[in-house]
Amino acid sequence: MQIADRLKDIQPSATLALTAKAKLLKKEGKEVINFAAGEPDFDTPQIIKDAAIKAIQEGFTKYTPESGTPELKEAISRKFKKDNNLDYAAEQVIVSCGAKHSIYNTLQAIINPKDEVIIISPYWLSYPAMVNLAGGKPIILTSLQSQDFKINFEKLEKLITKKTKAIIINSPSNPTGVVYSKAELEKIAAIAVTHDLNVISDEIYEKLIYGAEKHFSIASLGNEIYNRTITVNGVSKTYSMTGWRIGYLGAPKEIAKKIATLQGHSTSNPTSISQKGALAALNIPDSDLKPFIDEFASRRDILVEKLQEIPKLSVFKPRGAFYTFVDISKLKLTPADFAARLLDDCFVAVIPAESFGSKTHVRLSFATSKKDILEGVNRIKGWIEKNT
Repeated sequence: MQIADRLKDIQPSATLALTAKAKLLKKEGKEVINFAAGEPDFDTPQIIKDAAIKAIQEGFTKYTPESGTPELKEAISRKFKKDNNLDYAAEQVIVSCGAKHSIYNTLQAIINPKDEVIIISPYWLSYPAMVNLAGGKPIILTSLQSQDFKINFEKLEKLITKKTKAIIINSPSNPTGVVYSKAELEKIAAIAVTHDLNVISDEIYEKLIYGAEKHFSIASLGNEIYNRTITVNGVSKTYSMTGWRIGYLGAPKEIAKKIATLQGHSTSNPTSISQKGALAALNIPDSDLKPFIDEFASRRDILVEKLQEIPKLSVFKPRGAFYTFVDISKLKLTPADFAARLLDDCFVAVIPAESFGSKTHVRLSFATSKKDILEGVNRIKGWIEKNT
């Protein structure tokens, strides 16, 4: 049987594969410390569970409109206005099976064969794969740890060609935890407007920001950039609802309409029950999220401080999300080798960053307990002292 050409070079997700292996070892009784997880370790809030249970009990288990229930879309529209200063009418909102699905749908809707999409490296590993699946060409703009993994605007300008269709931005970022300032987003917006580029703004970690940093939505910076931007978000990270699979986007009406049509011929509507849970989530006040965010900030500080005590590691302190990006080049090992040996030798799971666009880094998630963070770093330190 022949495999479609568009799938031949698409590789499985490294994060999912390594996380699965760590879970298998844990099931076998090994005391695994898991720094690989891309999801909060907190349980979904009870108010969200209750809403889903009620939906089941009341028989809300049938098809919904393909792009989401009217009440959820209205709630998302209000959220965009309140949190992001964005005016997206309900008809401009599409609810999908996760933020990943929203980005995939967007690329399918706007990218033609050979169109170029600029992606900032280090990047979330699915971006290039999704561009390829849409028939486009990923163009990688490398950022450096020495420059806080921020865009080099001179390099960005040089990468833009007549084929450039879009740029993907992710703030706060997976895997680096970078948060773009309003001034930096204004520069990106100006470039996008000048060159008539679309912007896909992945804001899934929007609420997970630490210290004095603030989140800004690029689409809020004027009508011209608003009309070129698809804003992507979801409930997975903020409300610990990764398995519920609800993401959403706000887009210009024409694009939203085409994405709705695409979704109608692919997945159709997101799960009805999960939509009820998402509606409950969006009604949770930000004040109720503060303890959750404060705990992540505290874990971040512990993880960064303890990793910085290991001489051969260079640690980037994240401003958002729940990942720490660590340069291991002094160990003279590839990230893949380092990650494999850590898991095999001392049952510590980290994510090698080759699939994120870096040959010198690993990603550690602090979506785990402080006890496990301390134990895990001690194991890493001991392994490095013994083996390098």
